[in-house]
Amino acid sequence: MKVQKSVIASIALVILLAAACSFAQTGRQEFQAQAFGEGTQSGHTFNVTVIIDEYSSDGDRQILLDAYSKSGMNGVYDELRKMKSKGRIKITGNLGYDVSYIRKFTTPTGEKIRLVTSRPITMGEVATDSRSQNYSVSALELDLNTADMNKSTGKLLPLAQFKINKDKELEVEAYQNPWRLTDVIDWSKKKK
Repeated sequence: MKVQKSVIASIALVILLAAACSFAQTGRQEFQAQAFGEGTQSGHTFNVTVIIDEYSSDGDRQILLDAYSKSGMNGVYDELRKMKSKGRIKITGNLGYDVSYIRKFTTPTGEKIRLVTSRPITMGEVATDSRSQNYSVSALELDLNTADMNKSTGKLLPLAQFKINKDKELEVEAYQNPWRLTDVIDWSKKKK
């Protein structure tokens, strides 16, 4: 009986270690950046933390494209709300919120990471029927220079929407000026 219990305990330990190793290999990524306001937000600054648990698939991308073709931004917003969380974005002073769509692209200097998520529409926006309600997603882009992280930058668009331009290309339109991101830190590499 004791032998069976120790064999079962050993098997459970091996399974837990294998799960831990596979998590470490895929790993969570965490980035932090300093956001600087431009234009009407000039002089304002705050920290942004991006946590990535996994990246979105080509299937996720197709779902959003189909939703936009069928129902415009309302369709994209609805589909983003249905998607499983791929990570979180946190801004100094708040708890943050889930990110539904995250993609990574290779660039000549490193990597580009793009995030899009449905944003919470505030009661004030609804009560005043504010034009900002039309900008129902938040977007963030990190342009990572893997050779020299000091050259990494990005943009944060807290209120955004997608539009198709006259050349039939997808554009992101911000409600206000984008926030410039600098001093990007890749905590997942710093912790190794």
